[in-house]
Amino acid sequence: MPRPKGDHMYIQFPKNDMTIQEMDGVFVPPMVTVKQTFDDSNTLPDPCQTMKDQLEALPNHDQWKGKTLCITCGSRGIPGYADLVKTMVDTFKEWGAKPFIIPAMASHGGATAEGQAKMLAGYGITPETMGCPLKSSMEVEQYGEIDGVPLYCDKNAMHADGIVIFNKVKPHTDFRAAHESGLCKMITIGIAKHKGATTFHSFGLHRFPKLILNGTEEFMKKCPIAFGVGLVQNAYDHICDIQAMMPDKLLEADAAMQTEAKNNLAKFKFNDIDLLIIDQIGKNLSGWGHDPNVTGRNLTQTFGKELNLKKLFIRGLTEQTRHMGIGISSADITVRRCLNDIDWDATWTNIATTGYLDGGRIPMYVEDDETAIKLALRTIFDLRDYSKARIVRIKNTMSMSEIQVSEPLYESIKDVDGISKIAGPYEMTFDQDHNLPDWEDSLK
Repeated sequence: MPRPKGDHMYIQFPKNDMTIQEMDGVFVPPMVTVKQTFDDSNTLPDPCQTMKDQLEALPNHDQWKGKTLCITCGSRGIPGYADLVKTMVDTFKEWGAKPFIIPAMASHGGATAEGQAKMLAGYGITPETMGCPLKSSMEVEQYGEIDGVPLYCDKNAMHADGIVIFNKVKPHTDFRAAHESGLCKMITIGIAKHKGATTFHSFGLHRFPKLILNGTEEFMKKCPIAFGVGLVQNAYDHICDIQAMMPDKLLEADAAMQTEAKNNLAKFKFNDIDLLIIDQIGKNLSGWGHDPNVTGRNLTQTFGKELNLKKLFIRGLTEQTRHMGIGISSADITVRRCLNDIDWDATWTNIATTGYLDGGRIPMYVEDDETAIKLALRTIFDLRDYSKARIVRIKNTMSMSEIQVSEPLYESIKDVDGISKIAGPYEMTFDQDHNLPDWEDSLK
């Protein structure tokens, strides 16, 4: 992806010519492509129609005639995101309302109005495609305070006649509670923009469960909330639930959808991995670039039981993340081209907002994928027979159905329910520059 111009910081990392001993004897075992099968029976056949039905089921549409309705849009990718937002816009217009959209994504997009508008444009959400204004601003107004934490709301949203809190509901990457990443977090952090998110995070993620709950209650007392719209995705990233609710039902619905989202998580159907290779990380996939509910590695280093993982190799970024390298610090090793692709201004701005500065650390890098893989294996202390290495390669943590595993790992999991062989075994191949083929090409 071409680098954007303007206020961005890229680092041209120098070539790494370090000498690594005993690399000649590192053997990469053959790979097998396998399919992990999850429940897909709950996929909605027509999410836009479900969205329409849910909105129409809300009471008192006439009260919004001639009134402005502000729709919050976050930074996380959603299947058919633009179509769902357009369905909301068109429905509100049918009610006689005047809808507009705001990016409600805290410090994402480099914590600038332009950057946040560009993130939504990357999903196809623009004033032209939506047929309504998109008001991107970092200006906020304080509406209250809880436990010493000032509460903020986007200025444009605050002056709307009604705010529609729209967000996907999913497990958070750093804490566990009834309300994690969902409608309540959109209220307390997303719509609070950079200033509010920075203030909120300065009190530590360990206080989030209480602060998010209490902050949501204060928001509903002081701000012009119209209703909430939440959605949940299943293990295949398909939308399986959409709910619209009045404010008095929002907390209950958010908690219930959070439980539903946890039950729908796609994870590995096995626990022990020597080396995990991730082709892409990105803010559009997870707040931490890769989902710690899958990898077990998160910003606060509080996860770990999710996966017994010894080494993590991250190869690159998604296009939709717009060069933000959040999550790269979790890697044990990466490659120079990946680091050169990162906008450190945007990445470190987001990290500074959280207060966990070690999330901005840069991992060791080498010149190519083959060296990264062999060095990772070489440095696993209790691995001496490389022919037995348990290696996994995935496209990203939102694509957990078709994955690649090393032959010894496959032999240990082939009888696991929900695991089936697609192809292999075959040798792991590299191009003339010693890099792996792109994910899609590797499956051919």
